[in-house]
Amino acid sequence: MSSVCFYFQVHQPFRLRHYTVFDRTPHYFDEFKNASICRKVANKCYLPTNRLLLKLIRKFGGQFRVSFSVTGVLLEQFHKYCPEVISTFDALAQTGCVEFLAETYYHSLSYLYSRSEFADQILKHIEMIEQLFGQTPRIFRNTELIYNNDLARTINAMDRFDGILAEGADHVLADRSPNFVYQPPDCDRTRLLLKNYRLSDDIAFRFSNRQWKEFPLMADKFARWINHVNGNGNVVNLFMDYETFGEHQWEDTGIFDFLSHLPYEVLKHPDNNFLTPSEVVERYQPVEVVDVPHIVSWADTERDLSAWLGNAMQSNALHEVYRLEGLIKQAQNEHLTADWRRLQTSDHFYYMCTKYFSDGDVHKYFNPYDSPYDSYINYMNVLSDLRKRCLASASGSAALTSA
Repeated sequence: MSSVCFYFQVHQPFRLRHYTVFDRTPHYFDEFKNASICRKVANKCYLPTNRLLLKLIRKFGGQFRVSFSVTGVLLEQFHKYCPEVISTFDALAQTGCVEFLAETYYHSLSYLYSRSEFADQILKHIEMIEQLFGQTPRIFRNTELIYNNDLARTINAMDRFDGILAEGADHVLADRSPNFVYQPPDCDRTRLLLKNYRLSDDIAFRFSNRQWKEFPLMADKFARWINHVNGNGNVVNLFMDYETFGEHQWEDTGIFDFLSHLPYEVLKHPDNNFLTPSEVVERYQPVEVVDVPHIVSWADTERDLSAWLGNAMQSNALHEVYRLEGLIKQAQNEHLTADWRRLQTSDHFYYMCTKYFSDGDVHKYFNPYDSPYDSYINYMNVLSDLRKRCLASASGSAALTSA
């Protein structure tokens, strides 16, 4: 048996506007840019791909199944700029063939800096998924698949989730295959699903590369690769950005034709099927424990935290934004809290990355800045103003208390 588990990350940040030390307005986010990018990607990716998936689910009588994690910050943008996308995701949810996963609402690195904020963001995300799509997520994926043993224990202790997604990095698996269900150490109920990064990246990154020896990638060829797993594994976890379809890989590359033919080619083999992550952990028992003492992610070739914590600018910016947590929560001001949390989104620190070597094109994609240094300066200008607002709020509260 070879089950295909499709998981798509769906995310766009609230991008900052150009903000100088002379600005005194609390309006930090670029409404025009956020609206234009959200609508552009909706028209190129979210709407046509959602409609295609809905068509495929109906065509194959529910045998075709997929999963998503849609960040809270993007769901907010859909509400503001293109609510039609919400309707198409809801239509997918109603099929019973689509699973929505939980993650940090703000696509943040809060796990690394504040466990209480981390838990709050997960619960906030679950609440929104329940409200919009009528599902209570049972599978967790951390921001950018950031994972280690300690994260697994934290999630296991929440007693809400049956599984976690993570990167099937070579140094984690050693000579083992990502095509099985595993279990983290000291976790009685949590299962671990590991990304098959080679097959995932064949679609997400190599699909339109004319220098790739397997170009062009057709659905029948890819299905043959999946068939090779039969007898050598239980599940092929294909995890990727949803923007792969129509945005990273444009329509004229044939990516939509590939997706439309893939279910037919996979299901031609009698032992193949499609499952959501919850269905995978229900069907297959873990084959062994996988020990991941050091943090891994799905970013770049290093599969570590260097995309967000690889230089002093990133480290300083992250340290400073989480230093505000006490002031923010003491203020109990929803506008301050919302701004602070939007500033936690991992993309802000990704834009500060200076690793413009093997992964340069990836880091420049959707990056609104000319350089990482411009990103850092702009971010710190915004953070400085937010700190002043927090202190002013605290002073006002103290004055009222003394009065």
